[in-house]
Amino acid sequence: MLMRILILGGTTEAFALAGRLAGFTEFHPLLSFAGRTGNPRQVSIPTRIGGFGGIHGLERFLADDGVEAVIDATHPFAARISRNAALACVQAQIPLLALRRPPWIRQQGDHWIDVESMTSAAEALGTAPRRVFLTIGRQELHHFEAAKQHIYLVRTVEPIGEALASSNVIAIRDRGPFDEEAERSLMEREGIDILVSKNSGGSATYPKIAAAQALGLPVVMVARPDKPADVPTVTLPEAALEWLRQLHERTP
Repeated sequence: MLMRILILGGTTEAFALAGRLAGFTEFHPLLSFAGRTGNPRQVSIPTRIGGFGGIHGLERFLADDGVEAVIDATHPFAARISRNAALACVQAQIPLLALRRPPWIRQQGDHWIDVESMTSAAEALGTAPRRVFLTIGRQELHHFEAAKQHIYLVRTVEPIGEALASSNVIAIRDRGPFDEEAERSLMEREGIDILVSKNSGGSATYPKIAAAQALGLPVVMVARPDKPADVPTVTLPEAALEWLRQLHERTP
């Protein structure tokens, strides 16, 4: 029998797992996107776009679709859907595995200013005007409206629209993976004084961190939100695939 699998994600790891699952005939995977990116990458398995309507909506979806296993491969900062998935899977008695990339670790030569929130990140920029490279996505740009004295270089996948109401905004659109040399050139060309980043982990966007270190620039590093600690966790798509294969073998 085909095992029906729901993959929650849109991350590099989610796409990698989806690509591997496409080659296995014993699985029927579905990759779910939150819908915040208008032009997601193409994959070779079925996809859906949009939310579920909270915990109870996700429970109904799991039941209606006959889902037998869930992989939470969401972004490290997508705390709400991870909590909802944990609670819904407990209620539905469906196995859940988290596929979470490790966070970046401070290296020798890094000048990180560690903060716990976007509000604190904006405050950490100080009162004196600076040229700031914002690489936090568009959803939380509004936190920096309280610090309009700075000039912001904002890089996002989607247009920022009115997400940051300030006249001192330079918006660019690009999608990783990025190159350290190109990141360094961008920061030098724009006269960047400080970088603001989420601690997303992974290799696709780490070059900005390496470039900041090479240029001697400080980095305001926003810590990850807490995710359910009692969910089995792996860091590699290959490990998630092995978990699914073992689960399939044990399923009557």
